[in-house]
Amino acid sequence: AKMGVAHSSSSLSLSLPNNTCFTPTTTLSPHKSKSNSTLNPTTKFFQTHLRKPTKATMTQSSSSAFLPVKCGSVEGIKTQEQNSTKPMSDLHNIDPELLQKLVYDALVWSSLHGLVVGDKNSQRSGTVPGVGLVHAPFALLPMSFPESYWRQACELAPIFNELVDRVSLDGNFLQDSLSRTKKVDAFTSRLLDIHSKMLDIDKKEDIRLGLHRSDYMLDEQTKLLLQIELNTISSSFPGLSSLVSELHRNLINQYCEHLGLDSRKTPGNNAVSRFAEALAKAWTEYNNPRAVVMVVIQPEERNMYDQHWLCTVLKEKHDVITIRKTLAEIDAQGELLPDGTLLVGGQAVAVIYFRAGYTPIDYPSESEWRARLLMEQSFAVKCPSISYHLAGTKKIQQELAKPNVLERFLENKDDIAKVRKCFAGLWSLDDSNIMKDAIDRPELYVMKPQREGGGNNIYGDDVRKTLMRLQKEGTDEDATYILMQRIFPTVSPSLLMRDGICHKDCAISELGIYGAYLRNKEKVIMNDHCGHLIRTKVSSSNEGGVVAGFAVLDSPYLV
Repeated sequence: AKMGVAHSSSSLSLSLPNNTCFTPTTTLSPHKSKSNSTLNPTTKFFQTHLRKPTKATMTQSSSSAFLPVKCGSVEGIKTQEQNSTKPMSDLHNIDPELLQKLVYDALVWSSLHGLVVGDKNSQRSGTVPGVGLVHAPFALLPMSFPESYWRQACELAPIFNELVDRVSLDGNFLQDSLSRTKKVDAFTSRLLDIHSKMLDIDKKEDIRLGLHRSDYMLDEQTKLLLQIELNTISSSFPGLSSLVSELHRNLINQYCEHLGLDSRKTPGNNAVSRFAEALAKAWTEYNNPRAVVMVVIQPEERNMYDQHWLCTVLKEKHDVITIRKTLAEIDAQGELLPDGTLLVGGQAVAVIYFRAGYTPIDYPSESEWRARLLMEQSFAVKCPSISYHLAGTKKIQQELAKPNVLERFLENKDDIAKVRKCFAGLWSLDDSNIMKDAIDRPELYVMKPQREGGGNNIYGDDVRKTLMRLQKEGTDEDATYILMQRIFPTVSPSLLMRDGICHKDCAISELGIYGAYLRNKEKVIMNDHCGHLIRTKVSSSNEGGVVAGFAVLDSPYLV
């Protein structure tokens, strides 16, 4: 599961006056809570996402399914509306008794509704469902985010979906852009080898499915929404992000008098149902009712429940069966028929959905690479195909930011302008002027390798040290990195839930917008934004992977 994040030192959030922030981390355990509030375990989540589709529900926005609870007198409602535009500016000074109730109710809700991950302290939690469960790390209340920027990010999703598709079809662009990287990065080299073999046999992907997530931060100084990265493989958390939005709506509705918040400002999040819809449509296009959707997984996956939510919605809402296989299992059980049909364990596979295969550790032997090549050679719909995977690499992101490159793939001038506006500064390490500036002012840059999954980027003085080492050695290792402008969002007080304990800390946030793209030859069947994810992390943390332990799941409160 892909959990890589950003790089900065501030956030879009519940800002205190004059950017005041509390430095000590305080914790609160819920065991003393006196709350006796009752919860209905049959949540709106099940009603919204596990319902068989009808004409009404398929066209209805998910946000319309949630009605805010009105609180207090008319005067009280007016005050709530006023407060909701500047929510909880004294978040760290929240009444202790109220905070204990919020914590307790949030933990009960998470347990009842599947907002869970495997506990890293339980040996079997990544392999056996139902063993060693713990609530997923989450923010107790949603993060304030300007509505205009949220809408901007949503409008960008279909453009980026189309851009990825166009780039994926230009095999020479992918090979040429990554040619230097290939010489010094063994993982990228192996991916390019598979891609090259597909080019050599003129392999066509008639049905192309992309489930993407574009991640952004709002830069405090420039007031620009800037893209961190575009994920084209294993875009995680469509299931759990939908649940976090529901949790926040539930808490706001239950405690609206005390919080002064309006649940209507937390937008409905249909990420899991829209991703399931895209997978089901791709399965339909493949046109074999006996075929299955295969989820490619890691041997141990503590984030399996996010994946199971998607599979459950696929089955309950679309009657599509899924199987889960590791790359090693696909190598052992996979078979390619003469007509291009992929069989795994004797079952025909219509759609391959990767939640693994994005990092070198997923390929410990030749067995895994054989499996990747076998899948690519088949006529199954790949999500992503090898070309979609390569289109999401950091180097391609940097190449697309160069002058006149977007024009190679997009015709609409307005779309080009919208995409270019969200690009942060991106440079290759063969730019001597940028290299010099990054050595002199390393705090303004991030070094990013061609890796996904979090924990790989280089920050601060380590940027200077790494660049000076690369200069001294004079090898081609510099081709494995790009330099990116470091983004500085607003630092804000936040309440972060982890292991049943509430941590008061200063935090920054990153907005992820999901997008789905499905095409069969010349016919675009689906191209839309599909929900959202906010990841919030302590401002002193450079990385932001949720399962890696750097960040928590969050949702936006639009202001």
